[in-house]
Amino acid sequence: MGSSETSTQRIPPFMSLGSARAMAVPSASLQSAILRPNFVASSAVSRETLIPDDIMDSIDDSSPIARQLANETRRRERLVGRELPKPERTRIFTVSNQKGGVGKTTTTVNIAAALASAGLNVLVIDIDPQGNASTALGIEHHADVDSIYDVLINDLPLKDVVAPCPDIPNLICAPATIHLAGAEIELVSLVAREQRLRRAIDVYAKERERAGEGRLDFIFIDCPPSLGLLTVNAFCAASEVLIPIQCEYYALEGLSQLLKNIEMIQKHLNSELVVSTILLTMYDGRTNLAAQVASEVRLHFPEQVLGAVVPRSVRISEAPSYQQTVMTYDPTSSGALSYMEAAAEIAER
Repeated sequence: MGSSETSTQRIPPFMSLGSARAMAVPSASLQSAILRPNFVASSAVSRETLIPDDIMDSIDDSSPIARQLANETRRRERLVGRELPKPERTRIFTVSNQKGGVGKTTTTVNIAAALASAGLNVLVIDIDPQGNASTALGIEHHADVDSIYDVLINDLPLKDVVAPCPDIPNLICAPATIHLAGAEIELVSLVAREQRLRRAIDVYAKERERAGEGRLDFIFIDCPPSLGLLTVNAFCAASEVLIPIQCEYYALEGLSQLLKNIEMIQKHLNSELVVSTILLTMYDGRTNLAAQVASEVRLHFPEQVLGAVVPRSVRISEAPSYQQTVMTYDPTSSGALSYMEAAAEIAER
C-alpha cells in the first residue's frame, strides 16, 4: 500500500496513555539507573525503560537477563521519535485465523492502540460474538447496547454504534454483543448478505467527510475463529488480511486451509483482497519448535511476515482483565514494545 511522504505522524515515547494499574519496578539499586521520567506528554510522565550509555557499557553481556534488557533498550531507542506515514487512503484490515487462541483479538486491539497513540485515526470493528475486543478497549457491550449486530441486521448507521476508547485518543470501536451469536442465521435471508458490512463502512466514511471529521487511517475488523457469514462480511469489506500465527505446529496446519478460503473470497466476492501481513505471536525463544515454526513461515511468506515477533507475555494476558490494551496497562513491557514495532512496520509498508 502506498503512503504519503509529506503527511506523517510522530510516534510518542512509550507513555502511560491511561489509568494503567501500578507496575512492578526493579529494586531500588537499579531503579534510579533504569527507570527515569525522560519524557512528558500531556500531563502524564512517561516511565521509559532506557539505560544511559555509561550503564549500558558496564553491563555484563554474558548474563541472559542483561542481554535481553540491552536488546529491548536498543529497540526502544529506535522507536522514539520515529515518524509513521499516514496512508493515502483508508487501509482496512481483516484480522483472521480459523484457529482459535492465536492472538487475533490481542493483535487487533494492540496494533490499533499503537497506531492511534501515534496520532493516526483508527477504528476497530468487533464482529466476534464474544466481544473480547470491545472489553479490551473499555467499550460497553452488554445486550442493551447498540452494536455491530444492529448495523448488519437492522441497517443502523455505523456512526450510531461507534464509541471512543476511554484511554486512547483517536481510537474508536464498534462493539459486539451477544446478539451476534445468532447473526449468522439471520444474515442468510438478507439481500446482499456478504456486502452489508462493506456498505456500512462506505456510508460511515462519507458521513465523516460531510461532518468535517478526520478521515480514518486504519480500520481493523476482529473476526470470530470460523468462516461463517460474519467473517465473509469482514473479508468483503477489507482490502488486506492480517493473519496472526501462533508459533506452534497446529497453527501451520490451519494456515493452509485459511489461505484456500481467502482464495475463494478473492475469486468470487472481493478481488482486491490480499494477504498483506502475517504476525508471529506467542513466541517462546526457549524452544526449538517456536524457532522452527517461525523459520518455516518466513520461508514460505518472506514478504508478508513482519520482522516484529510478539513473545509470550504475562502483561499481554493480564491487560484485558483491566479492560485495557497492553499499550496502556504496561507500556514499558516487552509485549507493548513488540506491538509498537509491528504497528510501525504495518504503517510503513
